[in-house]
Parts: sequence; C-alpha cells; structure tokens
Amino acid sequence: MQIRFDALDAQLTKALAPLYIVSSDEHLLAEQALDKIRAKARSEGFVEREILAVERSFKWGALLAACQSQSLFGDKKIIDLRIPTGKPGKEGAQALQNYVEQLKRNPSPDNVTIISLPKLDWASQKSVWVTCLKEAAVYLEIPLVERAQLPGWITRTLKEQGQSAQREAVEFIADRVEGNLLAAYQEIQKLGLLYPAGVLSAAQIQEAVLNVARYDVFKLSEAILSGDEARLVRMVDGLKGEGEALPLVLWTLAEECRTLLKLKIGLQEGMPLSALFKEHRIWGGRERLMEPALRRLSVTTLKNALKYAAQLDKLIKGLRVNTLSGDAWDTVLQLSLLLARKSS
Repeated sequence: MQIRFDALDAQLTKALAPLYIVSSDEHLLAEQALDKIRAKARSEGFVEREILAVERSFKWGALLAACQSQSLFGDKKIIDLRIPTGKPGKEGAQALQNYVEQLKRNPSPDNVTIISLPKLDWASQKSVWVTCLKEAAVYLEIPLVERAQLPGWITRTLKEQGQSAQREAVEFIADRVEGNLLAAYQEIQKLGLLYPAGVLSAAQIQEAVLNVARYDVFKLSEAILSGDEARLVRMVDGLKGEGEALPLVLWTLAEECRTLLKLKIGLQEGMPLSALFKEHRIWGGRERLMEPALRRLSVTTLKNALKYAAQLDKLIKGLRVNTLSGDAWDTVLQLSLLLARKSS
C-alpha cells in the first residue's frame, strides 16, 4: 500500500504493519517518518532493534537471519534495513523478493521490518523487487520539497508549534533557506523557543532567521524556467559567493538552452509536447516548468542564448571576447536573465 507523508499519522493509528518502506532524498522528512514508525513500534513492545546497513561487504543472508533469530529476552524486534545507494544488486534484489515471500508465508508477530531507501530512479521503480515491496509493504515515497512548495511547508510547520506568520514573512524564511530544508526546520524551531504561540511579526522573523541558504547550480535551471528573476539574481550571487565552478554553471545553462531549442523546434514541426518530453526524458516537475518557458521563449532567443554561451565559454577559459564584459559571473547573470524573460 503506497501512502503520502501526510497520511502516515493516520495509518499508524491502525494495527502496525509487518513491513514499512521509506524512500526519499528529503532527509529531514524521511527521518521524521522513520522516527514515527519506530515510536509506534516501541509503543507496541518492539524494544529491540537490529540495524543492517547494506555496504560493499554486506551479506544478504543476514536479513533472513535477523528475521528468524529470537531475542534472548523474548523481546519483539525492529529490523532496520538501510540501503543508502538504492541499488541492492542482483543478489540483493532476489533476497528482498525472498524476504517478502517469507513474510507472506510465515508472518512473525514479533518482528517489524523497516527498509529505508533514497529516491529511486525510473528504472529501479519499475523493477521486480520494488514492485514486490510496494505490494507487500506500507510504502512511503516522500518527494523533495521544491521552492514553490516551501512556503506552504513552512506555514504548516509553524502551525504545528502554535505559531503563524504573514505570507511576506514566510517568503523571507524561504528565501533565506534556499535548498536547505533541515536549516528551515531548525530556524522554525528557534522561533518556537524565542517567541510565544501566536502570530509572528516580520520584524521578529527577520531578527531571528539567519541566512542559511544552500545554493544548487541545478536549482538555477528551475529559477530560469519559472521566470523568477528575483530568485535567479539571488542564486547567481549565492553561487558566486560559494565559489561554484563556472564551467559547471555554464554547462547547466547551455544544456537547458539546447533542450528548450530541441523542444521548440519539435513543436514547430507539429510533434505533440508529450512525445517530445518522453523523447528527451523530461518528467514530473520539469514538465510543469518547461511548458511556460516554451511559451515565453522564441527559437531566435534560444539560438542567440547558445551563441552567448559559446562566448562565455571563451571568457571562462581566459580568452578575450570583445562583445562581453570581463566579468564572467556578470555574463552568467545576463545569460540567465535572457532565458528567464519573455522574448521580445
């Protein structure tokens, strides 16, 4: 049974399932989900816990052995299996399938198994072992909290500790913790310690919240596609301040230009957008970002942007480019803004 993160509390009010799977790259939310499951298990007498971490030397026989072994004191046990790569390999995939079959044939009321995974790629999600786990477990896949969703998450988290804030103040927090959900959570907890329950003023939040943004070059693409110029300027300045490698930034911008140009040309040739997305392996959130960008940008603008990127490449390599200023980061900003704005 697959459930959402916000449905976990309701699910845990029911009988404890024999198998739980938590899959996510959002480490804070994944750990919160795991803590809730463990707390439920402890409340029902599962006091012993055996942790199995799948590393290079891991022997998959240890998983079945953990399920079959009995505690010296007769305690119920949590089997905590961690697969940090999300790639169990051929042997591991078969071991997981065998383990699920064992649980189906001979479920033990004295064991509950929790398997934690990172976000799985598309191919892994379609694999037999993952399908098997989804059918047998309470399967919790937690997506990343994207920038557009962050204000809502902050508002809900403030509410949980009896506080609230105006939209502008919430956006201020979101701007300061760009890409760093754990930092956002810590700042919200700090607000709970500093101020009583109730409505927080913008001044209180600005005084308390630190600038703990973690800028990600790949999030720059998100700001460009969404046409969010204010965020884009902050991100370029942040990447510069953090010493991000200019070639990586340029590669990201150039790849976005090429992809958008291929999609735009394909649309002009009459191909359906869904087919183009599939051809260029664009899924999920990127689809939603690509559509308005394609409406906003012309083929001419995208071709000019690629020429601009080629000149920027020369500038980064130390070659003289008469058409550009001598500051590569300023040129990165100008290229980014060109892609974020509507074509004239």
